Amino acid sequence: MTDCYFADYTIGTDAYEAFNSVCAPLGKRALIIGGETALGKSREKLMKNLDGFEIVDTVIYGKECYRKRIEELHNKYKDSGADFVIGVGGGKAIDTSKCVADMLKIPVVTVPTIASTCAASSALAVIYDENHAYEGFWYLKRPAHHCFIDTEIIANAPDMYFRAGIGDTIAKFYEVEFSARGKQTTFQDDLGISISRMSREPLMRRAVQAYADCRDHVITTDLEETALIILVSTGMVSMLIDEGFNGAMAHALFYGLTVIPGFEEKFLHGDVVGYCTVVQCVLDGNIEEAKKIRQLISQMGVETTLSGRGIQVDYDTLLPVLEAAVRDPDMKVIPYKITPQMMFEAIAKVEELM
Repeated sequence: MTDCYFADYTIGTDAYEAFNSVCAPLGKRALIIGGETALGKSREKLMKNLDGFEIVDTVIYGKECYRKRIEELHNKYKDSGADFVIGVGGGKAIDTSKCVADMLKIPVVTVPTIASTCAASSALAVIYDENHAYEGFWYLKRPAHHCFIDTEIIANAPDMYFRAGIGDTIAKFYEVEFSARGKQTTFQDDLGISISRMSREPLMRRAVQAYADCRDHVITTDLEETALIILVSTGMVSMLIDEGFNGAMAHALFYGLTVIPGFEEKFLHGDVVGYCTVVQCVLDGNIEEAKKIRQLISQMGVETTLSGRGIQVDYDTLLPVLEAAVRDPDMKVIPYKITPQMMFEAIAKVEELM
């Protein structure tokens, strides 16, 4: 038997007004888990629309999505009688809330306050260790029950997160197509690939203007449509396609780079994934697409080389990164073997790409 679930969503400046009708069937007792800044920015609008619910507690998720904190929150609230969890914030806060809800065996609804990843609508979470290094994925049985997207809050969030969301999302089509190439695909795989392909063109067309709108804190069609692609479309792709097709070299190289001390704290995930997508396209011989992506992220101020990030580009220096990248789970299903040397050569070519 094959199951497939999607997160419903409400988007607009009045999105939180749907809380009562959407969440009433889940119960009356809500546990709110979120980021400190995100809760501060959304609290007034959020609480105004939660007056029909009993709030068990409002808790800061921490600084990282890691197992120890998830288990701490589970143990603290396992006897609280919470009916559902409300996850508020960016990817790590929402991933933490999803995992806690999963352990508590109750539904979760998500309130993204930045458009930086598909965490709000996907059925997996990215787990890091306490040193901020990537550890692995936490797979959930189903995604959030609903996703509430307030465009006023998204537009007034720091624009760097919106830009990072664009970089992370642009990778999706290139990674899905690369991983699934030459494989026997199912109906769900083909549907997921189609959604990723459908999302690529409007993202390439709207992204730069949408980012400028976010920087100017203006709510526009470009901003709203781009936010939906980041927050919803990519999550749908993740849930439809085979687990092995869900990532490829762009994300594997990012996770490899996190072995560099301080890298993950210094650079935003999506900014780096956008760069890594350029590297993947170069390695795959698709120079024209690499140039398009490079131009797109460059127009938004993303650094398009490793040397520009202060990292020495020589084989011996990067070998731990390259070895971690080729071992990454995202590299298990790819159309041909990629070696550390091949990856290094692609990185070196990107350094000179015009």
